[in-house]
Amino acid sequence: MIPTILGLDHAVIAVRDLDAAAAEWAALGFRLSPRGTHSEHMGSGNYTMMFGEDYLELLGVLAERPHNGPLRAFLAKREGLERCAYTTSNAAAGVAALQSRGIAATGPVHFGRPVPLPDGGMAEARFSVMHWPATEAPGSLRIFACQHHTREAVWVPQLQAQPNGVTRILRALVASNFPNKAAEHLARLTESTVRLEEGIRLVPTGPGRAGIGFAPRETIAALGGFNPELLPEEGGAGLVLGTTIPRAPAMATGCALIFQEITP
Repeated sequence: MIPTILGLDHAVIAVRDLDAAAAEWAALGFRLSPRGTHSEHMGSGNYTMMFGEDYLELLGVLAERPHNGPLRAFLAKREGLERCAYTTSNAAAGVAALQSRGIAATGPVHFGRPVPLPDGGMAEARFSVMHWPATEAPGSLRIFACQHHTREAVWVPQLQAQPNGVTRILRALVASNFPNKAAEHLARLTESTVRLEEGIRLVPTGPGRAGIGFAPRETIAALGGFNPELLPEEGGAGLVLGTTIPRAPAMATGCALIFQEITP
């Protein structure tokens, strides 16, 4: 892997109506953080669902800003898995490492957001983010990396206990008519490898972290018994989530969710 990149950090689910999406995911047994608002120049807001080392983020536009142009363009077409974030221990060093390899990475961008806590208090979550070029989106999935400066304000213990038993992300699933090419593209960008598992070209992201898998949407749909027409032909299609409580597959805001039972 690229130096300073530790593995998958979180998956971003783009939604048109933040509060309606939050209610939909809560109905599936997720415990969501209080709604957050990003910096003014970002013009976005979010809800998160925290696990052990990773999490899910529902992301929506609150005000049109140049920064959220790509998000608005995505939402004009559909909702669903829009991008994946890696954890980086040093965003600035990560940018330098990618640039030295001929990849036009940008950043780091520093920002924060206030965090309402379950006990009624407030904290501030602060991040530094680096981006791979927007043109380098394997299978139309954008990737970036996030350095957490205040992990305690994001991984709040009271919010990590999920009523539906989900404890981690096992895989992010990307639909592609050319899965070999897309997987090899991601592996090149992150200096990873590609292996075949259950018809999916899987790219590891780091020890103990979720992999990112590429396959035709029909293959992904078959994993959970979904109608392939519900999934995009190209782009983020779904997630495999590890849970201690058996649960049937479900669709939520354009994202296929497959729950895989794991040992606590």
